[in-house]
Amino acid sequence: MFEAERLEENEIARLRELSRLAKGDILTMTRLSGTGHPGGSISSLDIYLTLFSYAKLNEVPRDRIVVSHGHTSPGAYAALSRLEYLPIEEVVAFFRKAGSPFEGHVVQGIPFLDWSTGNLGQGLSAGCGFAIASKVQREDNHVYVLMGDGEQQKGQIGEARRFAKKYRLNNITVFIDFNRLQISGTIDSVMPQNIIENYLADGWDVLEINGHDFNDIYSAIRKTRMSDNPVCVIANTVMGNGISFMENKGKYHGSPLNEKEYTEALKELDIEDKLEYYKEKRKGVCGWQPSLCREEMSVNPGRPFNYINEDKIDNRTAFGKTLKDLGDLNIEKKQFVCAFDCDLAGSVKTGDFEKAYPDYFFQGGIQEHNTATVAGALSTTGILTFFADFGVFGIDETYNQQRLNDINKTNLKLIITHVGLDVGPDGKTHQCVDYIGLSRSLYNFKAIVPCDPNQMDRVVRYIASLNGNFLVATGRNRWPVISGKDGKPHYGEGYLFDYGKMDVLRDGTDGAIITYGGTVSRAIEISENLKAKDVFMVKGDEFALRMEGITKRFPGVLANDRISLDCRKGEVLGLLGENGAGKTTLMNILYGLHQPDSGQIFINGESVKIESPAKAIQLGIGMVHQHFK
Repeated sequence: MFEAERLEENEIARLRELSRLAKGDILTMTRLSGTGHPGGSISSLDIYLTLFSYAKLNEVPRDRIVVSHGHTSPGAYAALSRLEYLPIEEVVAFFRKAGSPFEGHVVQGIPFLDWSTGNLGQGLSAGCGFAIASKVQREDNHVYVLMGDGEQQKGQIGEARRFAKKYRLNNITVFIDFNRLQISGTIDSVMPQNIIENYLADGWDVLEINGHDFNDIYSAIRKTRMSDNPVCVIANTVMGNGISFMENKGKYHGSPLNEKEYTEALKELDIEDKLEYYKEKRKGVCGWQPSLCREEMSVNPGRPFNYINEDKIDNRTAFGKTLKDLGDLNIEKKQFVCAFDCDLAGSVKTGDFEKAYPDYFFQGGIQEHNTATVAGALSTTGILTFFADFGVFGIDETYNQQRLNDINKTNLKLIITHVGLDVGPDGKTHQCVDYIGLSRSLYNFKAIVPCDPNQMDRVVRYIASLNGNFLVATGRNRWPVISGKDGKPHYGEGYLFDYGKMDVLRDGTDGAIITYGGTVSRAIEISENLKAKDVFMVKGDEFALRMEGITKRFPGVLANDRISLDCRKGEVLGLLGENGAGKTTLMNILYGLHQPDSGQIFINGESVKIESPAKAIQLGIGMVHQHFK
């Protein structure tokens, strides 16, 4: 591979002919679908054809390719089709059709494309994840990341550049399609940037080439494989190259040709117009389906540690000890374990793992966006991957990165700390309270909030032994070890974590408290206090509620009705009426939030005064809820 310094003339002639045909494919598929990005797809096309022709793609381990500017999918699909890796008629006919594998932005499952992209700026981070995997697994392959010039404005790319240099990722090469145009104008007018200087400043080598000269592209691919540094190749290109009226016109970045333009372009390319044929074919269903192979893990989860209150172990520390134990059990046996941190190792307790396994610990610095994507990509390679961070950084700040991880069906084990109610000392900017809602909005993430260090240990071992994305959350402070009814640790010896199963910690017949995480110990305390005071939700089976002559005057509102109610235990009371009729006022009186001006409330025939919600609960009145229709 790459023995020849330059391409032979017959190879160049072959690539030129494939480029001509592929340009017609790009114009046809975007014209047929009515959407897409023909201009940039054509400017990247010759890079695609050369890379797919000469990279090590049919060997094991093969080279990996990340197309960061995923909107140039027509160029990638057309190149792969003309090289006979995809069925050309299926690609053209079903591009961007709902249910088709040939989406508007590249996705996994298309041959040799290792990351679903389109959210610009994340591809280099994913490439770093694959490059780390090759280093850890000692594989002799290379990672190519194809990017646009406009997306270099993204801050995450700078994070990825520094990460690649720090970890000596000389097995990664970036190709930038430098056509100088983006949707809103030239790259200099939209947001000036010093692309070459930025890569050089971060320690990369930089090459400049003609992005439409196949020998230049081939030579760059060959040279970068021999470098001791990560390399950025600036490929000077022309948007719409080869079609005279499209060249250097930003209009065609994201606009297909109209009928007249399409006909004129095909004449220039000397390509037969088969649009009507493809229109008919598009009425059918795409027969080609993607194939996605996953690297499986074979993790030894080990035996759980057991803790008692006297150990004074918090959940974060329990995670750190389990992480180190997983490293001890698996790394020497080539089931590699890696951990990522963002300058918080002391707080998220990854320090013991770092000391024991420095070659498998990656300090991403205060660069959470890059770290989330690097860890996600690495986790797809069969390496058990943990990313530990505060909740506000690990899921709040990096939600879009985790969303793309989710789309890519990663196997990331995301451990977030400092969440929930007990982060008060850090202030509201660091109090993550939306972590469950965010993680459950991701289709392939499962969220777990262990309630003590014993359960944390078992949860971490559980997620380590399974494929898939997991979010495990814990607070800042130490939570007590939860004891069972027998006084022994409930989540200790003999306990097995079962995702989705609820644990009954205390028995009762009059009510239920459903809780999780750091509030479990508090809920148990409340339950025991209520029992000690002989306070129950409802006393006995009989429960009759009656309200008579209740009035309450507010400015503009008067609740003044003689109401007679007869409710039994377990029944639901609903009030219907127009806005302003006093429904909310009556409900608030019933729940102790307001006091009536006159009238009485009777329970089981006795007149009662409800001074507070606590008194309402004690008397057997459940939740009061207002519903608007």
